[in-house]
Amino acid sequence: MESEDDMHDANEVASVEEEDDYYSGGEEEEGDMDEEGGAEDDYDYSYEYGDEEDDDTGDYDFIANYSDDGDDVLASRSQKNYTILKEEDIQQRQEEDITKISTVLSIPREAACILLRRYNWSVNNVHEEWFANEERVRKAVGILEKPLVKTTNFKEATCGICFENYSCDNLRSAACAHLFCDACWKAYISTSINDGPGCLMLRCPDPSCGAAVGHDMIDKLAPDEDKEKYRRYLLRSYVEDSRKIKWCPAPGCDSAVEYVVGSGSYDVTCSCSYSFCWNCTEEAHRPVDCETVAKWVLKNSAESENMNWILANSKPCPKCKRPIEKNQGCMHMTCTPPCKFEFCWLCLGSWSDHGERTGGFYACNRYEAAKQEGVYDEAERRREMAKNSLERYTHYYERWASNQSSRQKALADLHQMQSIHLEKLSEVQSQPESQLKFIIEAWQQIVECRRVLKWTYAYGYYLPEHEQTKKQFFEYLQGEAEAGLERLHQCAEKELMNYLNSDGPSKDFNDFRTKLAGLTSVTRNYFENLVRALENGLSDVDSQAACNKTSSKNVAGSSKAKGGRGKGSSKTGTSVRNMDDSGNWACDQCTYVNVRSVSTCHMCHHRR
Repeated sequence: MESEDDMHDANEVASVEEEDDYYSGGEEEEGDMDEEGGAEDDYDYSYEYGDEEDDDTGDYDFIANYSDDGDDVLASRSQKNYTILKEEDIQQRQEEDITKISTVLSIPREAACILLRRYNWSVNNVHEEWFANEERVRKAVGILEKPLVKTTNFKEATCGICFENYSCDNLRSAACAHLFCDACWKAYISTSINDGPGCLMLRCPDPSCGAAVGHDMIDKLAPDEDKEKYRRYLLRSYVEDSRKIKWCPAPGCDSAVEYVVGSGSYDVTCSCSYSFCWNCTEEAHRPVDCETVAKWVLKNSAESENMNWILANSKPCPKCKRPIEKNQGCMHMTCTPPCKFEFCWLCLGSWSDHGERTGGFYACNRYEAAKQEGVYDEAERRREMAKNSLERYTHYYERWASNQSSRQKALADLHQMQSIHLEKLSEVQSQPESQLKFIIEAWQQIVECRRVLKWTYAYGYYLPEHEQTKKQFFEYLQGEAEAGLERLHQCAEKELMNYLNSDGPSKDFNDFRTKLAGLTSVTRNYFENLVRALENGLSDVDSQAACNKTSSKNVAGSSKAKGGRGKGSSKTGTSVRNMDDSGNWACDQCTYVNVRSVSTCHMCHHRR
């Protein structure tokens, strides 16, 4: 999968400013669907604009009736629903939690640390369990109030592991008072730490004892290397045992993300600039749900498509059953050694039974006759189904991968623009870098839109085949999104080069600024609406289909009464709606916002 490469590229663009989710803001558009649309079979993709007083411009207003719950959605997404935690933040939180437990329960910090690890670093759970039954908790965790072994005054004692006699200065024990020499303790602790995070729940070496070994024993006896490992395990346990915190999956990133569960979108962006889904930790994939992403990733990595290709493009040898691909025009096939069976590609019969009477090298009359009788119908049907399935998967995967590659290239271009080109452009055009941020915003929008567009192909692949109306509407929206993004990408990639390579300041640079900023805004608005539409399951199609069914007769009657006025009035309404308070108008074709003094779109040259 390309997601690993995507993570690496995300780290290379670490200087990208951290932003909120692109689809967390913006105004909800309101629009009324064309009441004169056809029935469900003749679904009309055009959407009428809202009332004449509505001044929304500059977006693709293809989604209607979002005002009911749109405000609540926007309110929940306008604020960040996650927090980025560095290692220092995690360590500070650990220390604060240990201090709370130690103070409230009046126990040593080592014991408080053991308790928190046992209850997944939940202070509330520790309090509840401790005050409900302190004795049971102590026994389960291994925090003893009294030693299990009675101690007496002695000068020497026997180690419980090596059975050698040592002076009391060289013997140690946990709270249970089982004595072991320093050498055996060091070996026991070192082996446990090297075995992995299980060392965090270390117990007394005595098999019959459950006394916990605290952090203080590790600090006294473990070498520096093992102490660092233990510290890392302890730090990571705070994240990995929590239900609200997860590590950023980007390679080399040590940050974690704390998410407010139930607060909306799972898409989060780490301080390293890598965006991922907090729920499944795959790369950010809105508007596709985690279940669809899991199926798509599995399909891309599984052998199922290889088997489909083999079934669609090869046939089994009639003798040894190995799959054979036909790589020449002749129907005379010879299996590879040691089989070497010669057979006909069409009917799979022995070649010795073939000759001029059966059609020769390039045809098989026996096959044609058998096909008419239905002998080969099932095999051909299975092969045709496999070929169609493979072609369909290839169609979606190629476009998914193509947008992934375009996104990788856009990430590299963004990095180059920030590190090299922006400074050069500032010098050539005599503009301060602070006034060139619109270029960075355009590239960031391109990167994000490429990601969204990529995942729409996974969405389309799993869209049910029988929902033809919904599928057609989806493909229309997807095509419009791709066309709009291509316009923005071309403007930022090619047209910008003219100003970057010019000898001096260009007179029309401000026009370019207006054009690029306008395209960025238009594309952002369209993709915001596209994401919301797909996340709602294209429910607009269902409501429009129901509306068409109930009003189709009324529409026919009203059309006759109006005569030829329908189209004219619709066009007038669109023109009024496309104007804002200042008189600027949005192009009907590309939605670019033009100044009112021009009658032809500055971007696509479509007449007003």
